[in-house]
Amino acid sequence: MRFRPMPEVSAWTHTGVRAGFEVLFVRPTADGLVLRGHTTAAEGAEAWSVGYRIDVDHRWRTREVRIEALTAAETLRVTLERADLTEADNPAGGARWLVDGVPDDRFDDCVDVDLESSAVTNTLPVHRIDLRPGRASAAPALFVRAGDLSVEPIDQEYRLREHTPDVLSLDYTSATFDFACVLTFDPSGLVLEYPGIAVRER
Repeated sequence: MRFRPMPEVSAWTHTGVRAGFEVLFVRPTADGLVLRGHTTAAEGAEAWSVGYRIDVDHRWRTREVRIEALTAAETLRVTLERADLTEADNPAGGARWLVDGVPDDRFDDCVDVDLESSAVTNTLPVHRIDLRPGRASAAPALFVRAGDLSVEPIDQEYRLREHTPDVLSLDYTSATFDFACVLTFDPSGLVLEYPGIAVRER
């Protein structure tokens, strides 16, 4: 599936479980893209501000993610780096992820990163997986929580529901969180609506 080029600037209002706003700035590089964004939100009794930088290659494989979270108590940072595994390391292929420089084999099957604070990161697997009618595509990811930047594996699956020149609709499920919804994307592969989470403003 071919997507249009990403806009330089996008924005979302966060709704439902949280109140807040997110902005995204996209910059091409010699071998991929850099996605820089920031979400500021209140959720229940908590409030936080999360900034991120995501580097992807031309195949939309995440190479490095730098995240900083500001809460009432402290400032937190985490860096996630991907190193491709050789067949000797892992016959099934995949990657070895480093969390703040420390290898963590819980994520060897993961290609993507999913930020709890962001409506943007669903665009990463959508650009990469095989979107064909009736086909379900697994997209396991490193899930980063907004409040404390803890990292855990998450199982995700995408299935094509509808594709028009203006809108792409996908059935999204996560067995990890027993969650399912329909996500809609624009022609560049950015979320237009994430039910109960965010709505695109720009």
